[in-house]
Amino acid sequence: MSKAHLEQVTRAANTHLFILCPNNSGSTYLSRALAASQHVWSLEHEGQHVLGFAGPQTLNSPWPLIWGATPESLSHFRDSPDYDWQRTRKAWYVQAEAHRPDAPVFHTKAPPFLLIADQLQAAFEQARFIIMVRNPYAVLEGILRRWQRAENAKRDLDLATIAARHLVTCFDYQRQNMERLAGCSTSFTYEQLCEAPVHTAQRIQTLVPQLDDLDLTQRLKVKGIYDEPLRNMNAEQIARLGSEEIATATAIFAPYRQLFADFGYALID
Repeated sequence: MSKAHLEQVTRAANTHLFILCPNNSGSTYLSRALAASQHVWSLEHEGQHVLGFAGPQTLNSPWPLIWGATPESLSHFRDSPDYDWQRTRKAWYVQAEAHRPDAPVFHTKAPPFLLIADQLQAAFEQARFIIMVRNPYAVLEGILRRWQRAENAKRDLDLATIAARHLVTCFDYQRQNMERLAGCSTSFTYEQLCEAPVHTAQRIQTLVPQLDDLDLTQRLKVKGIYDEPLRNMNAEQIARLGSEEIATATAIFAPYRQLFADFGYALID
């Protein structure tokens, strides 16, 4: 893209919308739907995977799907000295695409961004946030299934335990994000998105009024696997978990029962 394109996005984008959502929790569909709006600049890939992003990325880390599991992984993504938001903004803008040149909203997402919402809020004008979670057992199944395809993933881990710890961290940060970003965010669950897409779109439009054409009922391609309207896949994913995996996760989740209950999720005892 040219310098003129960079200047065009800089002039047009006066609002920056970020999805804060754990991995394997439905944010890809939501991001694709936002990108379909006539009023949105978006990126082909997650913000962390765009050429020129200045900061840590999950794909070249030892924790591609479990970056919240340990103090070491948390520090890697939360406290990295590599973050440079001026460089990142330029890289994002240069590669952003929109259906019209005067689109006023820039949007991107990456799961680890839920750890650094404070940095995003400080670095970007009119930062707005969508905060979303999903049933932790369904997310756990997605992590276990995708782990085998992750390039840097270690194969000798007690993955159910580590993934459950990762999810506790994600939920804890999301609770904090809801409190800290109360004036510039909206929050809902994956289940609410699936069950009430029209109402959810209205909530997002209340947060970002420019998004008057947002359609969360449309059929979209997601991750090269699905090409359909969004549907709640929790039951079939949880059914694929083994009893030992469920018991392991519940043992990790149990001390945080109230945390999950605050989001509307009961543990499987």
